[in-house]
Amino acid sequence: MKIITFSAIKGGVGKTTLAYNFGQWLKHQDKKVLYVDLDHQCNLTQTFDIFENRGTVADIFIPKNEVQVISIDNSLSIIPGYMRLDEIEKNISTQSNKDMLFYMWLEDHFEELNLNQFDFIIIDTHPDFSTITKNAIAISHTVFSPITPSEHGFSSRDILIERFNEFKNEMVDFKTRESYITANLYFIANMVKHNTKSSREFMKILSKIDDVIAIIPNKELFNNTTLEKQSITDMSLEKSFYTKHKAFFDEYHETNLKLLEYIK
Repeated sequence: MKIITFSAIKGGVGKTTLAYNFGQWLKHQDKKVLYVDLDHQCNLTQTFDIFENRGTVADIFIPKNEVQVISIDNSLSIIPGYMRLDEIEKNISTQSNKDMLFYMWLEDHFEELNLNQFDFIIIDTHPDFSTITKNAIAISHTVFSPITPSEHGFSSRDILIERFNEFKNEMVDFKTRESYITANLYFIANMVKHNTKSSREFMKILSKIDDVIAIIPNKELFNNTTLEKQSITDMSLEKSFYTKHKAFFDEYHETNLKLLEYIK
């Protein structure tokens, strides 16, 4: 099983949309996927029309109820988000092990909740580098972070790299000097237009950066998938719709194949 976190310092970069669609694409590659919604906005959870107050991700950090693994279909499940997760975060802020609570919960409940049935866990996080986000990174194999062609796109990338490396250096085994944080951090250029000055400048800079591993063009079809509650992959199964947007669907499929190569 591989654990992937979608994380970003800056909001509005399409993090949840990328996480949702990547999980849906994996489903159509005959993989079983567990979503974990660690964003207190709960957009990923609500995409599946799930509204829960008990057994949510909150109980990973302050256990009161059993965490629910809610089945969406035969291939997809979700541990639902909690709208007051930011308050939970404040409550655990003084604990010495606060950044490893998810790690310990996973160790304790892996067999009990039959989590070995999943090929992938996909975690959506709030746009920050808070304690909850650190918990997600601590259990991950790969972290994908979207950046967009905006004034603050590259500065947010630089900030995340700095914070990520600081966290990695802090979380070390004092005996071996090896970090508990083994995830690799990669960036996805998202919402890229090809006919604007900002995007052209953005693309020039991207060509000099080796940690930006994929580019997803700006397309309303993709950006609205969580609102429409239908994934890009599901849309592509409709023959006439696929024919109309064939280039985009094919490019998106190839992009996801590329992302798989970076999940170690």
